[in-house]
Amino acid sequence: MTPSDVKATLSFSDGSPSMDLPIYQGSVGPDVIDIRKLYAQTGKFTYDPGFLSTASCNSSITYIDGDKGELLYRGYPIEQLAVNCDFLEVCYLLLNGELPNQDQKNAFVKLVTNHTMVNEQMQFFLRGFRRDAHPMAVLTGLVGGLSAFYHDSTDINNPQHREISAIRLIAKMPTLVAMAYKYALGQPYIYPQNSLSYTANFTRMMFATPCEEYVPNDVVVRALDRIFILHADHEQNASTSTVRLCGSSGTNPFAAIAAGVACLWGPAHGGANEAALNMLEDIQKAGGVAKIGDFINQVKDKNSGIKLMGFGHRVYKNYDPRAKLMRETCHEVLGALGLENDPLFKLAMSLEKIALEDEYFVARKLYPNVDFYSGIVQRAIGIPVSLFTAIFALARTVGWIAQLNEMIADPEYKIGRPRQLFVGSTPREVKPIGQR
Repeated sequence: MTPSDVKATLSFSDGSPSMDLPIYQGSVGPDVIDIRKLYAQTGKFTYDPGFLSTASCNSSITYIDGDKGELLYRGYPIEQLAVNCDFLEVCYLLLNGELPNQDQKNAFVKLVTNHTMVNEQMQFFLRGFRRDAHPMAVLTGLVGGLSAFYHDSTDINNPQHREISAIRLIAKMPTLVAMAYKYALGQPYIYPQNSLSYTANFTRMMFATPCEEYVPNDVVVRALDRIFILHADHEQNASTSTVRLCGSSGTNPFAAIAAGVACLWGPAHGGANEAALNMLEDIQKAGGVAKIGDFINQVKDKNSGIKLMGFGHRVYKNYDPRAKLMRETCHEVLGALGLENDPLFKLAMSLEKIALEDEYFVARKLYPNVDFYSGIVQRAIGIPVSLFTAIFALARTVGWIAQLNEMIADPEYKIGRPRQLFVGSTPREVKPIGQR
């Protein structure tokens, strides 16, 4: 961290001594005020629900400027990575800090490819779930269960263990997601095929059957690969912070990533694309494009309880840079699959047009986000709505691992322990049960 020449001075109106707080500069973005000695010197904590103004760590992985609509992985704009790289190149970048050259890429792809199979006993894990269980419930169990099979890579403080567990998680996550999908359908599991690319292999495990040869669709593969890239990391969001907090206790990498999967399940986080598509389907059932006006009026009515899903973002106060790329992919996929006239797509485009032009939404900067388009793309590909968040978890795994490894390697890292503002009862005596 780079110290600033400027210091912050905290003073109190009750006559308590003031204190100077160091300020550190980021390579880009806002400076931070170091409050680590605040409690020791003043006996006071800061209060910041949701950590909206708190930097919990220093990181060199991902940078977001929400006002500019900017997203950088290791300094590279997401727009350039999504166009010029494939997902495994981005994985290498997030894990190692630099994009690979051809030899490095070949070696990394081979390493990942050779770890895509999972232990046959994982099938017995699956059989313990109901066939109609939510895929995220299944995936949380499967990822956590990996630590029961790979005892040679569960020491989070061992750099070699962290490296091999990273490869295993990246490689096996598509296999686990596909197995969860096939289990729900009652279809046979499809084993990985080493001759295919990472994403093509995933589409085969998802959609192939033993009955006939499966040939991956290049447009579908390219679209899914872009979805993976756009979701690979997103700074200190809820699930990433969960992985860091969980990992700070020294638990094994598989357990920490399982915690991230569980957090991602929430509709305000990874389940947003599922919620967005469910919203579109509800509008369609109510009358489709003809009823959009009624729906928009309900959204504007604060007492209706109706929310516009897939628009706006906690971080971006400008257009989500990922949404622009996903919008292009959306049109490309629907065109290639002959679904330009799909009623749900027409409904989505009509809703998008109204939201971008209506002063109510423009003033609140409620632009379409990546979840709005990615749900439409995945539905067109044939991925069921319930599996959307599992696809998100597959993509985000590499970001979680990179963030976890960065934290463990930081000499300043400590077990996470947030403080609180206590507003409960003051000390009191326990009365005998007859006197209560």
